[in-house]
Amino acid sequence: MSAPCRPTGAQPGFGNRISHSHRRTARRLDPTIPRKRYWLPSEGRYVRLTLSARAIRTVDTIGVEAAVARIRARGTKV
Repeated sequence: MSAPCRPTGAQPGFGNRISHSHRRTARRLDPTIPRKRYWLPSEGRYVRLTLSARAIRTVDTIGVEAAVARIRARGTKV
């Protein structure tokens, strides 16, 4: 299983592929979760975060410091 997104907790979803003849087979819907490196000025170091595409936009909006504070509030190590 792919790693979950740290701030949002996004994980793979599951569903069915439906063929033209309407047969169903299992499929997995993976979120886009790249690893991204951010400079954390308060600690004077880079942090590498696994973020979903939606979380990357959130970090760009609220800032790295606030995003890391949210991740630590959830109990996840940064």
